[in-house]
This record gives sequence, C-alpha cells and structure tokens, in this order.
Amino acid sequence: MTSAQREVVVHPDAEVLAQATAARLLTTLVDAQSHRAPLHVVLTGGTVGIRTLAAVAASPVRDAVDWSGVHLWWGDERFLADGEADRNETQAREALITPLGDALPAANVHAVPALSTQVATTQDAAAAYDEELAAWAPEGALVPTFDVLLLGMGPDGHVASLFPGHPEVEASGTAAIGVQDSPKPPPLRVSLTFDAIRSAREVWVVAAGAEKAGAVASALASAPVSTTPAAGALGRERTLWLVDVAATQELQQDA
Repeated sequence: MTSAQREVVVHPDAEVLAQATAARLLTTLVDAQSHRAPLHVVLTGGTVGIRTLAAVAASPVRDAVDWSGVHLWWGDERFLADGEADRNETQAREALITPLGDALPAANVHAVPALSTQVATTQDAAAAYDEELAAWAPEGALVPTFDVLLLGMGPDGHVASLFPGHPEVEASGTAAIGVQDSPKPPPLRVSLTFDAIRSAREVWVVAAGAEKAGAVASALASAPVSTTPAAGALGRERTLWLVDVAATQELQQDA
C-alpha cells in the first residue's frame, strides 16, 4: 500500500509488528554494511519501540551485524536524571544495549544528556546534543547521515516530542530543541527537529492500536504538520509506515 509516496506495511497485531520491524531493521543493517560504514540509527521509545529493540537483541540475526560500525541516537528523550526508568535511553539499554555487551562499543551510544548539575535545562541538553550530532555530521550538515530513523506516534499524531499546535513543530536551523510543556508527561523533553528527521535516508513510523487509527489516517492523507506532526516525518529515500491492523481502521480502502 502506498500513500503520497509513503509505503504502508500492515501487520496482524502489535507483537508481530515489533518482531517484523526488528527483522527488517537487522536485514537493513546487514545489507547497508556491505556498502558503507559507519551506520547511524535513530531509536524511538514507547511500547512497540522497546519491544522492537528487545526483539533485535533476541534474534540470532543480530550477530550478522557488525555493531562496532553502528552508532545509536535518539529521536527524543525525557529530560530526567540518568538512569530514570522513564528515559528512553534507560529502556533501550535494558532491551538492547546491555544484551549486545561488548559487541557495541560504549562510544557508539549517543544518548541525549540527562538532567544534572552541569545540564540544568532542556536548552542545555539540546545544545549539547546539537554539538554531538554535528561532530558526526558531514561538512555543512546538522546531523550524521541517518540510515534508519525510527519514530513512534501518539494518538494525537505527535512524533518524537513534536506535538500538534506547539511551536517546536516549526523549529528550523537546529538539530535538537528543548521542549518545555509536553502535553504528555513528563513536560520537559529534548527532541530532534524536522530538519534533522527529514535528513534521514529512511524514516520508519511504527504505530499500533485502534487509538492511533485517526492519526494514521490523517498523516497518510498529508494533513498539515501543525495539526498532525507525523505527516511531516519523511525520509530522503524512503518513508515507511509499519502499522498493525487496528491502526488502519480509519484508512480509506483506496488509500
């Protein structure tokens, strides 16, 4: 299924979606490593996002990837202290990074700076993340060349921490931005901007559940980004929507 140059792949349920996304990611990394190095992958949080990472860790195919040549980044982060359970990084470490062990060098994990005495505000964290992203970016670019950028989506159509009706949706000229008043707790966050998201070779939006159906239909109908931010999540070479059946309930038959 295609919609406005977005490819849509439908899976039976959320568990199969997570397993299939993990298999797709592993295959993509193995294939890409035959052409270029290093690879850069942007991770997402959320229930299906973390299930996907756990499925990657559990797959025997993971050993076909040269993890020393893979760098991990995050599309957004909750601005909490290091190790807090609600941080996407904390959950990703438990699901994937710790199981990979020494195969993935610690220097390849680029976490958004956590709340600390040295990083006291979301603006501080975003500025530091901007610097880290720029250090791995090609000349003149804001961010590394992301090979795959994973995004979850909320029932309101938000991706990363770019929420409908909030000014961060319009941010440009920077890779990361501080979010002060997220309508989804916690209110303080750091997010990649659309400038950073749209630089990725491939953007994969992963969504499951009937509560997401309205936002899926709106995004695939190319609704304004101000009202459905997910509509603006586009990759340079490919935009892939990976969804379960429940999330497609409001799609037109000919979409």
